[in-house]
Amino acid sequence: MERTTGTTTWVDLGTLDFAAAQRFYTELFGWSFEDMGEDFGHYHLIRNQGGLVGGIMDISGMTCPDGEPLASEWGVFLAVDDAEARAATAEAHGAQLVMPIQDIGASGRTATLLDPTGALISIWQPGELQGYDFTMATGSPVWFELMTHHFDQASNFYTQVFDANLVSMSESMDDNDFRYVTNGPENEASWGLGDATGVMPEEAAGWRIYLAVDSCDAAAQQVQELGGRLLDGPVDSPFGRIATVSDPTGATFQICAMSEAVPEG
Repeated sequence: MERTTGTTTWVDLGTLDFAAAQRFYTELFGWSFEDMGEDFGHYHLIRNQGGLVGGIMDISGMTCPDGEPLASEWGVFLAVDDAEARAATAEAHGAQLVMPIQDIGASGRTATLLDPTGALISIWQPGELQGYDFTMATGSPVWFELMTHHFDQASNFYTQVFDANLVSMSESMDDNDFRYVTNGPENEASWGLGDATGVMPEEAAGWRIYLAVDSCDAAAQQVQELGGRLLDGPVDSPFGRIATVSDPTGATFQICAMSEAVPEG
């Protein structure tokens, strides 16, 4: 499936303990891993029941531009039509290019930006690889969102740089003052943008991925049995029962049981 500019197209995990992460996600979701070889730094593709989920790489020993060691973290990629042009536009609107544009063989071109709100986001100009397979199957990505304390600034940045079409969410929320928009109308939305002010500390904000599970409570329990942590929830929502968890290396993500959705009111 071809992705238009600004839609979510890829996820990957940079982990400080590749073996521990591989064991955890294999047990939790049944994922398999495909080594791309030495030419690609042993970057591994993640597959779920044959469908492509994203990628994983060992970042132990790597550092940020300021010299701080990297932490285990899931990253989100947005599709672009022209990596150079979009990166230049992003910098003109206050972003910092933290990983320069590079070719990934014939698969495509990528770069990583620090947006003006302090959130990391990567771009992907597809070549032979369009992105992950949107199957909605258990263990696959089903939603993405940016939670930020700088809602208006983020809204302007992603609109100007990635042609985002931000639409107010039609579902009612318990807190009517909570601002949340989606990139595209409900049936076409590819990601969300939420105002995290008063919802979470600023250091916990940023891009988040949601992975499908059959039962949120059972999956949250399994996460803990496998050495991960339950950080928040589970909670009911109109979109599914949701919890925030982390893997044994500290990378956080959301689990969502869509079959357990509870309508508001």
